[in-house]
Amino acid sequence: MSDHSPVIGVIACSRQIEGESGQAVKARYLEAVARHANAVPLIVPSNTDGSHAGRIVSRLDALLLTGSTSNIAPQRFGSDAAQRLPHDGHRDSFSAALIHAAIDAGKPVFGICRGLQEINVALGGSLLDLRDSGDRWPTHHAPDSADQSETFGHMHRVDVSHGSMLARVTGANVLDVNSVHYQAIDRLAPGLVANAMSLDGVIEAVWASGTSAPVFAVQWHPEWQAEARPHDLAFWSFVGQAARASYLPHALKEMSR
Repeated sequence: MSDHSPVIGVIACSRQIEGESGQAVKARYLEAVARHANAVPLIVPSNTDGSHAGRIVSRLDALLLTGSTSNIAPQRFGSDAAQRLPHDGHRDSFSAALIHAAIDAGKPVFGICRGLQEINVALGGSLLDLRDSGDRWPTHHAPDSADQSETFGHMHRVDVSHGSMLARVTGANVLDVNSVHYQAIDRLAPGLVANAMSLDGVIEAVWASGTSAPVFAVQWHPEWQAEARPHDLAFWSFVGQAARASYLPHALKEMSR
């Protein structure tokens, strides 16, 4: 086992901080990378020109695309639907550049919630807004009146695809996951494989079938109190293993089978 501590780039979001534009990452993502993936988190600002993505990725062992309160602009996936607030145009643009740069460089890419959606859009898929269909998808977000604990404690069941990477990572066929999202995959991008589905038909995890390093994402929030759920600890363990695989080539070969 290598003693190397891999560096995982964690994308930041645009935020107003003390009355001016800033870049921020919620601490729970950074803490999960450090504690559960045994890696060094490095914040990657998203207000960066896409031409710099390759140079940034070259200094990382893996990339993590976090969740966010912002919604991906529908124009990014060819929709003429109205943009719902909040939005983050810098992240919309730069996340796509980072994803392509990481895949081209053979670096692992992981996504959480919005991160899953960004991967799908960057690779040619589309999204839908669950709020546009009335009560068809009531299970994917707590009521607006819920506090933070209730919001991230809002759970539902997902079916894990037999033989999928998610099944290998978690050792489970059914999971109970938290759900804090309004956008979801509509058209799955070419090259992505659905690894889990909610009972009402929302894709809950994806895996890229043809990349040289893992591209893996979940729609839920494994960083939220991960100690309470073995499958979320397993997610972070896989993140750490994948980030180390450039130092353990046989491990990368095993993961990609």
